[in-house]
Amino acid sequence: MTGLALHTRDAAGTRALARALAAVLRAGDLLVLDGPLGAGKTTFTQGLGEGLGVRGPVASPTFVIERVHPSLSGGPDLVHVDAYRLGGGGEIDDLDLEADLDRAVTVVEWGRDRVERLVDSHLLVELERPDQVEDLHDPDEPRTLRLTGHGPRWDETAAARLREALDAATAALDQEEN
Repeated sequence: MTGLALHTRDAAGTRALARALAAVLRAGDLLVLDGPLGAGKTTFTQGLGEGLGVRGPVASPTFVIERVHPSLSGGPDLVHVDAYRLGGGGEIDDLDLEADLDRAVTVVEWGRDRVERLVDSHLLVELERPDQVEDLHDPDEPRTLRLTGHGPRWDETAAARLREALDAATAALDQEEN
């Protein structure tokens, strides 16, 4: 799948795009979130949780490593993992993520080059913030999101559904801003 690049003005826009993405996700999908501290990985996951209709609130799992948010709408659960504090592959294996993969959408912050081996397909979501910001902890700075699907789950049909959902969300955000 060719990557998609999207731009948001603030945290609300990042959450809105994630909510739109949730509409095309299925149980068994793995999302790998990548970006520096403060890039909006947890903000993105909060929007995803809203879109999936899971029990919340979705908060950073930095200190608990993994949180499971059961579905309230009959859809897939959300498994939210923060791999920042984990060492090598053995610690990833100890989480036993494979046990939840089939029934959940699994999101792994700081998972790049660590969890892709668990499945044959994943969606890489790279979050970038501007190099120059006034406050590193202010979530209301613009962001760039780059989404790239890997493997057979993200074939051309899935990529087209993703593109359509995100184009509609982007158009709605643009309309709100004008």
